[in-house]
Amino acid sequence: MRRTIGTMAAVMMLAAGGCMTADIAPSATVTTLMPDTERNFRVSWDVSPEKDGLRRLSGWVENTYGEPAGRIQLLGQALDASGALVGQRLWWMPVAIPGFGRAYYEIPNMPVADNYRVTVWAYERIQGRDGGMVIR
Repeated sequence: MRRTIGTMAAVMMLAAGGCMTADIAPSATVTTLMPDTERNFRVSWDVSPEKDGLRRLSGWVENTYGEPAGRIQLLGQALDASGALVGQRLWWMPVAIPGFGRAYYEIPNMPVADNYRVTVWAYERIQGRDGGMVIR
């Protein structure tokens, strides 16, 4: 009986592994894991020099949806004049953003580039239930 259960578990693990997809990496064309980010968030940014010759991106993320969002990860990208990627950085927001609220962020140590872009790479919606918070 133990051998059968162990074999079944191994087969199930192999089957599940076959269904997994490769991790998606940010690129010049892939700027989010979530298809609704442009509809649910507005992101502004300014570029300022740092002491070591690098650049700092800073600005606001505005949640335009009525539910709070947490575990927000931003993608800061440095682009050359043709739009090719020079460098990028994933950065966690330190706070959740309430529905229709906004929060400030800073992404340090970006390379010098002609253009910059900041997008919401990933997030989770937070819903209230029975006085508590549920992340979905």
